[in-house]
Amino acid sequence: MLRSWLCQLALLLLLCPLSGVAQASGFADLQPGPYRVGLRVVQQYDYARSYKGQTDLVTGQPYLGERARPVQTLVWYPAAKAGTPLRYADYLRTEATDEVFARTEAQVAAFVAGQRQSAVANLGARQAQAMLDQRMWAAADAPAAAGKFPVVIYAAGGGGVAHEAVDLCEYLASHGYVVLASRSLGTRTGLMNFDQEGLDTQARDIEFLLAYAHTLPQADMAHIAAAGWSWGGLANALAASQDARIDALVSFDGTQHQDDTRSAVRTRLTLPWLYIQRRPESVRELSVRGMATSSILLNEAKYADRYHVVMNPMEHVDFSTQALRLAPPAHFTEYSRAEVEAAYRWTCRYTLEFLNATLKASAAGRQFLDRTPAQNGVPAHMARLDHLPAQTGPVPTQAGFAAALAQEGFTHALPVYRRIQQQDAAFTLSEGALNSWGYQLLREAHDLPAARAIFRLGTELYPGSANLFDSLGEADELNHDQAAAITHYRRSLELNPQNGNARQRLQALGAPAPGSPAN
Repeated sequence: MLRSWLCQLALLLLLCPLSGVAQASGFADLQPGPYRVGLRVVQQYDYARSYKGQTDLVTGQPYLGERARPVQTLVWYPAAKAGTPLRYADYLRTEATDEVFARTEAQVAAFVAGQRQSAVANLGARQAQAMLDQRMWAAADAPAAAGKFPVVIYAAGGGGVAHEAVDLCEYLASHGYVVLASRSLGTRTGLMNFDQEGLDTQARDIEFLLAYAHTLPQADMAHIAAAGWSWGGLANALAASQDARIDALVSFDGTQHQDDTRSAVRTRLTLPWLYIQRRPESVRELSVRGMATSSILLNEAKYADRYHVVMNPMEHVDFSTQALRLAPPAHFTEYSRAEVEAAYRWTCRYTLEFLNATLKASAAGRQFLDRTPAQNGVPAHMARLDHLPAQTGPVPTQAGFAAALAQEGFTHALPVYRRIQQQDAAFTLSEGALNSWGYQLLREAHDLPAARAIFRLGTELYPGSANLFDSLGEADELNHDQAAAITHYRRSLELNPQNGNARQRLQALGAPAPGSPAN
């Protein structure tokens, strides 16, 4: 049975009758930036991955269509001039083809009619029509503005559609960002599979969109952020831990379940991270939902510079404006619709200022983050901000260790290694990793002293390694230190009498091997 995730409510609201009547949300108080907004819908496949097998998993019938993974991509971008603005119904229309591109116009029209019928049933004819007719900021295929703009990859909540955060995406594009999003599809079906495979699948979708962004003339690929809600707000953290090209991370109430976060390597999350969450829950409430608090990714990613914002009026689904547009009056209890929508607007503002600070090096953005919510004009009791600075000192990874050695000198390899281990006892470099690193320094970086230092570190950490002593002997030879080379080749042979290379090198150096009659 699939896990019941709150993030699916945005989709369920379209399908299930609601009690009461909802007001269509306009979010008109969001302040547009200096650019007009364009939207392109790109239908493409990730041919490196399969999506459908020979047999359809749902119907059991043979599947004869395209079997590569469909990635219908919505691209919002700064536009040079205005065009005819889209209606909100146009975004709903994109859902008709977000998994099957080859649907006929009649099938698309039937899908849209079904969406309209559901909205009328939920909201009433007048208000449903007002919501569907709402004019958005984007114009389809508007001429692009000149220049390069930072890129934001948006990951939808589990099973969510690409336009679930359309207001945020348009807002960012108007302020000079190229934003890409695709539907959150499962590994092999339209429904997300909430397991490690599903998480990996969405992280790979983020990577696919990042690769596609390279083809966009407007995209500044030197400045990339990943953003996402719920399941997508965890998938982007996983992607960031695997891809150092992602420079900043934004998570909207990303899942905190321990089992889901295990694959995100904490020490590889070394980027600025904005985490905006719903109102806090008590320990009792967390316990009822089975959420343990002993291992929280946000706390454990201590080498990331984290900005943690709590939006008190918001619940989990409120980070999807698709859900907010269709939320019934009964959804708003302690806080009114107006307060929740105001909190969402501040969520957008914090996202913008964070991206400005991290991707555009904006001093104003940095000052915004350094102030309290009240100092920024956020209404009292609406938001709380905690800044959790990144831990100082080398990051306990090979990259962090190498950076520390580049600064302090490779001759200090052993004390720096021990210092990092004191900082993080789990830090270790394997015998093979050290040997490979030494040869990379020797053959690719042409840095003989650094290579000798890494080989020597290896023999200190793994004194029983015949291979590392052999490698150190080779580096000694290249350094014209014959006495040291003989010593280390002999030690290698003592540890492994079958080491033909060490025996051969000793013969070439005119030195007897250990145990020979000459000794």
